[in-house]
Amino acid sequence: MNAVRTAPAGASDPSAAGTPRFVLEATDLHKAFGSTAALDGASLSVAAGEVLAVMGSSGSGKSTLLHCLAGIVQPDRGRVTYAGRELSSLPDSGRSALRRGDFGFIFQFGQLVPELSCVENVALPLRLSGTKRRPAEAQAMTWLERLEVSDVAAKTPGRISGGQGQRVAVARALVTGPRVIFADEPTGALDSLNGERVMQLLVAAARETGAAVVLVTHEARVAAYSDREVVVRDGRTRDLDPAS
Repeated sequence: MNAVRTAPAGASDPSAAGTPRFVLEATDLHKAFGSTAALDGASLSVAAGEVLAVMGSSGSGKSTLLHCLAGIVQPDRGRVTYAGRELSSLPDSGRSALRRGDFGFIFQFGQLVPELSCVENVALPLRLSGTKRRPAEAQAMTWLERLEVSDVAAKTPGRISGGQGQRVAVARALVTGPRVIFADEPTGALDSLNGERVMQLLVAAARETGAAVVLVTHEARVAAYSDREVVVRDGRTRDLDPAS
């Protein structure tokens, strides 16, 4: 593994005029499901271009935190601010629009649409935002080539390997040019070799485009690709020293 921690792009000069220090911030988040508290005062911030690993054991609240950051779940208390806007102040349609354009998502099992070809899967976020089929698929092919899976473009997800499918999922997350990519255990269903390659390609693409990545994982080898690590335990967050 050749993971190298570097200063996050866009975060080197927080005093630059007109440049916000953080693209995404969560402050004192509380969220309960019934009598179970998933988040109990969690806070974190993500700089533009930063790769942030959110670590924790199963049930620690890390996935709930990611869902709150992405506007999928509303916290009971606390606030999430994206590019200076509080997500709770946006209507459902506004949060949905962010998830179609400004946010990209990568899940543990890809969650590709089985009836669509791989190129159609990657083009789907563009099509949902109104882009016509040919330009959307041309842009999708560009990303499939960059993720080294252009050869599976015409195949459906059921006819490709898990590693290929996850690269297609990464291409789909990047195709809209998002400012933030949310990756929830993106290598959890892969063997170590495929997992390493997916992480290398994801981080390289994020560095190139300037996107921030919020990476939820319980694996130290995956977190090693990040600029900074935050641990979630019992619904609370704690920053780790990146030099440790």
